[in-house]
Amino acid sequence: MMNLQQIKQRFGIIGNSPMLNRALEIAAQVAPTDISILVTGESGTGKEIIPQVIHQLSSRKHGEYIAVNCGAIPEGTIDSELFGHEKGAFTGASGSRQGYFEVADGGTLFLDEVAELPMQTQVRLLRVLETGEFIRVGSSKVIKTNVRVVAATNENMQKAIASGKFREDLLYRLSTVPISLPPLRQRKEDIHLLFRKFANDFAEKYRMPGIRLTDDAIQLLENYHWSGNIRQLKNLVEQISVIENKREIDGITLNPYLPIQDQTIFPSVVKSEESISERDLMYKFLFDMKNDLNDLKKLVNELMNQSGTNFHLNQDQEAVISRIYNDIIPVKEQPNLLQYKTETLSPTATIVGNVKIEPAHDFHEHIDVEESLSLEDREKDLIKKALEKHRGKRRNAAEELGISERTLYRKIKEYKIQI
Repeated sequence: MMNLQQIKQRFGIIGNSPMLNRALEIAAQVAPTDISILVTGESGTGKEIIPQVIHQLSSRKHGEYIAVNCGAIPEGTIDSELFGHEKGAFTGASGSRQGYFEVADGGTLFLDEVAELPMQTQVRLLRVLETGEFIRVGSSKVIKTNVRVVAATNENMQKAIASGKFREDLLYRLSTVPISLPPLRQRKEDIHLLFRKFANDFAEKYRMPGIRLTDDAIQLLENYHWSGNIRQLKNLVEQISVIENKREIDGITLNPYLPIQDQTIFPSVVKSEESISERDLMYKFLFDMKNDLNDLKKLVNELMNQSGTNFHLNQDQEAVISRIYNDIIPVKEQPNLLQYKTETLSPTATIVGNVKIEPAHDFHEHIDVEESLSLEDREKDLIKKALEKHRGKRRNAAEELGISERTLYRKIKEYKIQI
């Protein structure tokens, strides 16, 4: 019996995650038997490799191996495809035909997307699994067959049963031994290995140097959701290999190839990390502005309580007011954030920067605050400051801002910020 490493080498399987290894171990253990197998897993996880492993490690390896995509065959012809038909059984049946169960006698039949089978076909399939017998369409003759059936699906079979789409007795007959393949997001340690394998394959195919990833790109790749799993990763590597001129791919270059809406495909009661990070960043901006405004109010009140009208601001007081109005909320540069309008009644006001301060006995200041939903300029300014503070280190800057690195990459590209 082949060990795990030999199986991977023979069938070109890349990865060392525990869940993948467990699936391959089960496949190797059940291969010498004739029991039915149901392989489950999301689309693109490589379910089609498990039936091949089972067939090649069984005593049926010299027999036929036929893979059938049940979802790709029209409902009106699938019975004929699987079980065959006699001449004249239906319009266009000009002769008799053997079905896959007859052709694969002594071998293995792989039924991919088995949940797509019509209910009538499910009844026929159940009879084959239980008795090894079937009848061609348009015939009354019973035919015996000795076929090993391995099925696969990416659907939730319990939900399919509850909705009346799939027979419960057929499910139990198919899944004598269930094998589950993990999604790519649960195999983070394998993602970069797969990327390198695909990059080398496409470099050889298109006769060009292979692409490679920087550390930040690797982290971005490993933290991505991958709803399309291995198939999606392979397509991404091919796109980058052909489109990008440079061979070293960093996070900023990689990010546009990763669809943002990917994480919303799988329902969850918790919002995605992306949306939560942006929301928290928005709140952070608003709370910072509120705190700065409160500081300004406190300072102005202290000044108004000073005796007399001819008071002078010290250097620290001027700096606080100037920072709040000219740096944090510059009206001319950021008209869409918060605009402050002062209305005074006394001609003896003191002006500091953009702030007009009245003497205590004449103070009748009224402040109108108009709040807008646009915070792009403020957001851009904070991102620049965080990058400058951490000398361009995006990971540290993202932690400082309270957002994910992926969000930071997208914002840098969106605002065309030079690092």
